[in-house]
Amino acid sequence: MAKQKEENTPFDIDEYLGKIPTMTSNIFKKRDVMRSTYIPENLPHRIDQIKFITQIIAPALSLENRSISNLFLYGKTGTGKTAVVYYVLHHFKMKCQELGREDIKTVFINCRDVDTSYRVLARLCEQIGEDIPFTGLPTDVVYEKFKTKIDDGKIGLLIIVLDEIDQLVKKSHGKKRPNKALYELTRINSDLNNSRVHLIGISNDLNFKNNLDSRILSSLGEEEKVFPPYNSLELEDILRERAIMGLKEGVLENGTISLAAALAASEHGDARRAIDLLRVAAELAERNEDRSITQNHVREAIRNIEHDKIKDTIKTLPLQSKLIMLSIYLLE
Repeated sequence: MAKQKEENTPFDIDEYLGKIPTMTSNIFKKRDVMRSTYIPENLPHRIDQIKFITQIIAPALSLENRSISNLFLYGKTGTGKTAVVYYVLHHFKMKCQELGREDIKTVFINCRDVDTSYRVLARLCEQIGEDIPFTGLPTDVVYEKFKTKIDDGKIGLLIIVLDEIDQLVKKSHGKKRPNKALYELTRINSDLNNSRVHLIGISNDLNFKNNLDSRILSSLGEEEKVFPPYNSLELEDILRERAIMGLKEGVLENGTISLAAALAASEHGDARRAIDLLRVAAELAERNEDRSITQNHVREAIRNIEHDKIKDTIKTLPLQSKLIMLSIYLLE
């Protein structure tokens, strides 16, 4: 009965929204820091990976050597692959600016969004100043335009990061031919006179290489690095650093971070999962006007996240699969 009364309580949306501009959070100090997409100045427990990638690309800064090895990084979701590459390239670009190396460029492409050879090559053209229509040209023509533009003497080295590269390969898998963009990009340096291209491939799929054409694999996988999952103690370190930056002092009850870390560690050591858990828990505490974040907030957060994941999964199912699920539900 009490629940019914609560649901029927009037809610003045205009009054609520009007309060927001002058409201001060009791929980958050810097909200954006608590998002898994935020790249901090320090990446705990990834020194080995940072050092490895830096040592691979550092020779590009030498005036005598622009040729560096292609690099392939893989590991499960939330193991820090993308964050480490962003981190290293940020410092690399700052050093390029300091040295006046305007001939070195970097391009970052997420292949989940840019998932065809045409789109990848068109995006590369766009990033180096070559206009390409969204569709309409043969892929071979787009590639030739890219190759001509990059070799015009203005760019000495182009570092291309292909995040979630497995999504690009899946589009070609089963067609009995290699992905056009990957095949050409892994061989482009032999056709260039004034420039060089360096590829960094990132994949969440540990079996990704099994789907690669052998001709691409031999060129793309010149250097490899596996990112292991974080353990519970490592995730605690990551969450504590985020909490110091993003949450107000004293709002975390004892055991809250440990619980969030343990829950994320049980799911293949996913740092994104851990950060999202703590952020959602903080948002729940704020929404409830609580003065601290408790373990109960973390437990509620994981229920909310699981619910959203299931809902999103069902939404993306084909109509036939949805009908089968509905039939099973009705039979029960």
